[in-house]
Amino acid sequence: MKASAFLYPWDVVGDPAAPGTVARTGVRQVTLAAAYHSTRALTPRHPRHRIVTAEHAAVLYPPDARWTGRALRPRPAGAWAPGDAWGEAARALADAGLEVHTWVVLAHNSRLGAEHPHTSVVNAYGDRYPWAPCVAQPATRALLTDLAAEAAVRPGARGTELESLGWYGLAHLHAHDKTAGVGLGDAGQYLMALCFCPDCRAGYGTQGLDADRLAAAVRDALGPVWRGAAPSGGGWAGVERLLGAEAARGTRAWRDERARTLQEAAVAAVRAAAPAGFQVLLHADPVSYHCGANAGVDPGHVLSVADGVVVPCAAGDAGLLTPFAERARTGAVLAANLTVVAGLGGRPGDLAADAARARDLGATELRLYHLGLASDTDLAAVRAGLAGR
Repeated sequence: MKASAFLYPWDVVGDPAAPGTVARTGVRQVTLAAAYHSTRALTPRHPRHRIVTAEHAAVLYPPDARWTGRALRPRPAGAWAPGDAWGEAARALADAGLEVHTWVVLAHNSRLGAEHPHTSVVNAYGDRYPWAPCVAQPATRALLTDLAAEAAVRPGARGTELESLGWYGLAHLHAHDKTAGVGLGDAGQYLMALCFCPDCRAGYGTQGLDADRLAAAVRDALGPVWRGAAPSGGGWAGVERLLGAEAARGTRAWRDERARTLQEAAVAAVRAAAPAGFQVLLHADPVSYHCGANAGVDPGHVLSVADGVVVPCAAGDAGLLTPFAERARTGAVLAANLTVVAGLGGRPGDLAADAARARDLGATELRLYHLGLASDTDLAAVRAGLAGR
């Protein structure tokens, strides 16, 4: 199986040894961030720095004239990735014989939420999630679609991976998160992800739901959860138990339609801007009501739109591949995303076994998260694991 490694431009720019270090692990492709959220990242081998602080969501190349005069637009990076950092890094990686694809983070942008609060998801209590743009809003959808096309199709890129192309919810590693005092299961997370901005309130109306009554029902359902008197897990059955089957189905119908049509529009925009043979993958979760970086999708639908998916396989658990494998057409890419940084809970020493397990469940490729963050010991384990597949 082909293996690709995730990298940031700052892992490469200023470090002439980085492309060779990556190539010697045995990977033949790099998925290089072109648009990314705020982060603080370790660079354990870089000759100039050890910590990079990306202060806000940014594009890591110079944005073009399509954004002139638009209120909602991507922001260029600051000193952490100045100029065309993506292009500089991509050229160095290509010179080392590595195929380069773009890594594009879309509906995850705290800077957008800070500058334009009305674009954010609003929960049933009236709290805004500035990291989570509401993907139902027309202006936000236009931003994300155009950003997907621009950031994906960088000079020299052979393909792209689109992350966060769907709903984001409460679960998010925000600065100094203090949200784990009450453990929310997947049903509680869904209720806390329901958006009540004006566009979503109108959208619930198209499903026969009154938005005020729905918000009150969410608050009532979560009351016992906050007190620790009721569970909030149980999958979709748990959502229906908390909210009622009719209301639950109505919210999901609205949200699924908004996510599906945004995915269709973004992929179409990328294809229109890309050369022939350009590969388009989505980071995806096979449960459509799930939120986050791996957007919840309908497996059959997303595989009819994109060339494939990148699927989280944390701690070697590749079970999320199965729903995609059951619906995959011939030639579809099913990439198993394996964490190979031990300090982040990864299993670099088990890479060969985890890759074999993923292959048995339908994976056609591997993604390794994240060689720029990995220690030398982790990299040695990756080299051994890829050699032993």
